[in-house]
Amino acid sequence: MKKRIVIIGAGMMGSALAFPARENGNEVRLVGTPLDKDIIGACRKTNRHPKFVSDFPEGVEYYQFDQWKEAVSGADFIIGGVSSFGVEWFLEAVLSELDLSVPVLSVTKGLINLDDGTLISYPEYWKRALAKKGIHRTVNAIGGPCTSYELVYHDHSEVAFCGEDTASLKMMKEAMQTSYYHISLTNDVNGLESAVALKNGYALAIAMTVGLVNREKGPDAGLHFNSQAGAFYQATKEMRKLLAIQKAEEDCVNIGIGDLYVTVYGGRTRKIGILLGEGKTYDEAMEILSGVTLESIVVARRVYKALCRKAEMGQIDVSRFPMLTHVADVLDHGKDAALPWDSFTFDNTL
Repeated sequence: MKKRIVIIGAGMMGSALAFPARENGNEVRLVGTPLDKDIIGACRKTNRHPKFVSDFPEGVEYYQFDQWKEAVSGADFIIGGVSSFGVEWFLEAVLSELDLSVPVLSVTKGLINLDDGTLISYPEYWKRALAKKGIHRTVNAIGGPCTSYELVYHDHSEVAFCGEDTASLKMMKEAMQTSYYHISLTNDVNGLESAVALKNGYALAIAMTVGLVNREKGPDAGLHFNSQAGAFYQATKEMRKLLAIQKAEEDCVNIGIGDLYVTVYGGRTRKIGILLGEGKTYDEAMEILSGVTLESIVVARRVYKALCRKAEMGQIDVSRFPMLTHVADVLDHGKDAALPWDSFTFDNTL
């Protein structure tokens, strides 16, 4: 049975999900946030997102946010397509108002650090915040190595849907899975969301190696994979330690590593990493990328702050995370981007 799917947030990933959703024969409605008025206007005129090279599948309907309650009428589930900077807005404007019978699937990536150094996912944050209002809702989420523009291009993409309600997950998988969009399921919300959030901060560090080659060898030196691979190894080592703290199941860890790979090779995180590696300060890099949403910066800072808090409480040794520490020092203390390679080596000899 085909579903009515409403996507709230006309950013690139939310909009990209309209492709498998509609191509599966579902009724699809794309609703812009108050910041997406021009995007929705363009979609109505051209049936194409301004940043995509392909038209939406025929039949996708477009709504401005002031029409969102009309759009969600009769919805089988909604997809939250806001960035991490829209977490509070989505909580107040949508989740607090939405009928509890309608499941929610979020694409928002990130973690929130609590005062005791605990890291929680956005679904957990929303669940707790709603409970304080007397609203008892859980939020499902998507995680995995999938860029929006390649999803639109119909590249094979492996992702996972996570949530507490298995029946809802199975219903959403049936509605969304296509010949090119492949979906696993897990109840490990914290593990999956931690894995796909952590990769952002570590992809930033790996991308620095590309900029460092440009700085040291010249802009025509090409890509040098030894340094990228070395940094990738260190990133996965630290991610595994952090995900052990988060008690993530093995499959979620592996999805996070896959997501790390795709993030290193494209997108906004790669751009700022290269700029920092080339010798730009954080402020200079941000000026060059003015207007670009950089969730990787938020994640790196929050996770490092959480680790420092746990270290203060005697629960961990921050020196076990030299790459994350280096990223924090580059972002907030003006340290040069050159990676501390010697701190990545190990000696397991007797």
